[in-house]
Amino acid sequence: MTEPSQTTQRSQAKENRRQALLTAAAALFAADGFNRVSLEDLGAAAGVSGPAVYRHFAGKQAVLGALLLSVSRDLLEGGRTVVEASDGAAAALAGLVEFHVEFALSNPDVIRVQDQDFSNLDEDDEAEVRTLQRNYVQLWADVLARLHPDIDPAELRMRAHATFGLINSTPRSVPNQGRRVALRRARPLLESMALAALTAPATPRPLR
Repeated sequence: MTEPSQTTQRSQAKENRRQALLTAAAALFAADGFNRVSLEDLGAAAGVSGPAVYRHFAGKQAVLGALLLSVSRDLLEGGRTVVEASDGAAAALAGLVEFHVEFALSNPDVIRVQDQDFSNLDEDDEAEVRTLQRNYVQLWADVLARLHPDIDPAELRMRAHATFGLINSTPRSVPNQGRRVALRRARPLLESMALAALTAPATPRPLR
């Protein structure tokens, strides 16, 4: 009979290998693109054999799906936690900005994979990721609606999308040399710029 502690240790070891594979996949897919990375490449980067990857995932496409689904779920759940713990809409918005900036600065590889390899997801995973992302955008839009009750909901969602573009693109523009210092300086700048964009009053286009 297997001892409970042994079962727990094996389960934890399996989960650790799975997470190692996802981390390796994010780095390899970001650097080389999904189509140029093999299961053998993934296994080697995670310290296992190529065939051993099948113990955790049905194939390379399943690895991509797990990676993007995981990050989409984490963003939505983390964002909801921020809003629920905040005292008022302004605090919730500031918390969401801080949360997303931290995510972007910590996960540049995942953001690149999302941008360049989203179309390689299978249909079911693509549909689920899109639903999670829409819900995340709506979470931001709902908070913004409490601060801008007179602004059209479509514009509020557009503000959220534009802010994600600002935040997500910045980590990739930070030079590798002196990266830690640059990222430390980027964090407060990104947060202040994002808040300024999100809370700016709607300005009508000038007549020509």
